[in-house]
Amino acid sequence: MTSSTTVPVATAPRVLARCRDLVRPSLAAAVGRLHPWPGEMAAFSFGWCAVGGAPTAGGSEGKGVRQALAVLCAEAAGAPGESAVAGAVAVELTHAFSLMHDDIMDGDGTRRQRETVWKAYGTGAAVLAGDALFALAVQTLAETPGPHTATALRRLSRTLGDLVHGQAEDLLLEARPWTGPGAVTIDEYRTTAELKTGTLLGCAAALGALLGGAPAGTVAALDRAGRHLGVAFQAVDDLLGIWGDPAVTGKPVHSDLLRRKKTYPVLAALAGAGRRAADLAILLDSPPPLDEEGAERAAALVEASGGRTATLDEARHHLDAARACLRSVPLAPGPVREIEELLRFLLHRTA
Repeated sequence: MTSSTTVPVATAPRVLARCRDLVRPSLAAAVGRLHPWPGEMAAFSFGWCAVGGAPTAGGSEGKGVRQALAVLCAEAAGAPGESAVAGAVAVELTHAFSLMHDDIMDGDGTRRQRETVWKAYGTGAAVLAGDALFALAVQTLAETPGPHTATALRRLSRTLGDLVHGQAEDLLLEARPWTGPGAVTIDEYRTTAELKTGTLLGCAAALGALLGGAPAGTVAALDRAGRHLGVAFQAVDDLLGIWGDPAVTGKPVHSDLLRRKKTYPVLAALAGAGRRAADLAILLDSPPPLDEEGAERAAALVEASGGRTATLDEARHHLDAARACLRSVPLAPGPVREIEELLRFLLHRTA
């Protein structure tokens, strides 16, 4: 399926903004169907209001990569972006639900430079709001008219299962040692990253294509592209978790090291040979938690051991694999160029 019109190439931020503008009214309408209390917490999580419900100017709902991917993949399949809106809303609600619960499990008090929902409203309330968003995501797809509703629901259901699997593995990895027989491997990291991050991006791409009427082969190829994008996205996220600017990320410098999180740069550095990798292992295995000075030294050792370079290489590899998936099926060239702009943007993002 191809499009008869050519979509002009735009910068990635403009592409993201266009897709957000298309999806936002339906997303807001969906959130408006919730009970007022979880509805307020959902609106707070999207940056639409303050605690208590007063509207906020600007908002901090994030870049909207997943909803954009749904819209762009429908357009790439030759359909109007509007055909993917229900899928984009379902994916965005699922993403918001997963972030609410992840923040509780990780103990994160800030996201997008403001308090997380559990910090602002309490843990029980945030669990409830996350559950409400999860239910609403399923309901949104279930009520979508058309011949693809059942298939779309099955795909979202599998995605939710993968997200839980990925989060479980992520929590278990944190308890594993840095070195020795039980140490986390790079392959285990990739599997977890695909499940935790890639599966929802793959679902977004697949739902957009599916609701746009694309054949099964195209839907599968775009799902694979989204999964590769997810691993690349997570790798860049790992770089930001160590070297990101706190003024942009909203998190302390070296935050992932302070939490001793198993991230790609650290695992890649530890997998290398040499004195610096050995020194890093000793530092990470030492009983006291890392302080700021220790985290700064660890970051320097990770970089000196090649962890930062290896992570960028990993991200580039998966973005190239995503591009190969796009080239493997017939797609409208204009939307594909916009997707490729999005890939380049995500490699060089700063938050």
